[in-house]
Amino acid sequence: MKKFKLLTAAIFSMAIAAPLVSMSAVAERYVLISHAPDSDSWWNTVKNGLALAGKQMDVTVEYRNPPTGDLADMARIIQQAAASKPDGIITTLADFDVLSGPIRGAVDQGINVIIMNSGTPEQARDVGALMFVGQPEYDAGFAAGQRAEKDGVKSFVCVNHAISNAVVSERCRGFADGLGVDLGNSMLDSGQDPSEIKNRVLAYLSANPDVDAILTLGPTAAGPTLLALQENGYAGDIYFGTFDLGENIVKGIKSGVINWAIDQQPFLQAYLPIVILANYDRFGVLPGNNINSGPGFVTKEGLELVEKHAGEYR
Repeated sequence: MKKFKLLTAAIFSMAIAAPLVSMSAVAERYVLISHAPDSDSWWNTVKNGLALAGKQMDVTVEYRNPPTGDLADMARIIQQAAASKPDGIITTLADFDVLSGPIRGAVDQGINVIIMNSGTPEQARDVGALMFVGQPEYDAGFAAGQRAEKDGVKSFVCVNHAISNAVVSERCRGFADGLGVDLGNSMLDSGQDPSEIKNRVLAYLSANPDVDAILTLGPTAAGPTLLALQENGYAGDIYFGTFDLGENIVKGIKSGVINWAIDQQPFLQAYLPIVILANYDRFGVLPGNNINSGPGFVTKEGLELVEKHAGEYR
């Protein structure tokens, strides 16, 4: 009798779950548009989340981005994607002034939109999007600053490789506030060229030898900063926190050069919107709140699973 009940329960569960995978003869099509240039490998995790969700939900998915990271080009890509009449668009909102118009235009055409990664829940609501899936950047920075303050940090430099992305810059401001200091001139516009980042970090540390800590905002800046610290002998001697994960960051944590990384879980930022849109189109169900995909601190003690999937799903 017990086996029969278990079997019945399993069949009932499968009957409920199965329609969530595929309900339509013609698969829905969803387009994810990011602000990332082709050179930014961090977005490979986003692409993996997109691909897996597309496969599991039995829908067609596309990834589009401006090759150089130019936001005006991204605005045109959003307009082109909307003109192709997909069932839904998932897009970052890296610059509200540049991108809000094209996004509203897509919404006005009846296309369901979810904002992911960059932007805020308030901005998502303003452009008419269904919801926001991502990390509240200021809050993440603030939590990092509080952690650093408890560890004895009193001054820092924030290496910002995306100075034009105001939302990403909120990480620096939140860190300063969490630390209880004025941001002032502590935010370094590093650019995105690896050699230039390394040289600017070296120059800053040379001019400010008493700075306690370094905060980088992603793998684009973290990798060259690691090289800079190796070159000037600061590796392991200066407090180092970073946002996001990547192969070099995981190695830096493992070696003790990086104290911690904040994982915003980009896999979920692509995966969840596809699942949400597919079920919204099929059944009219929609989560009632925005979804925070992060922050979560990754330290040396919890690296095993992260290291296994770094750059792929983490």
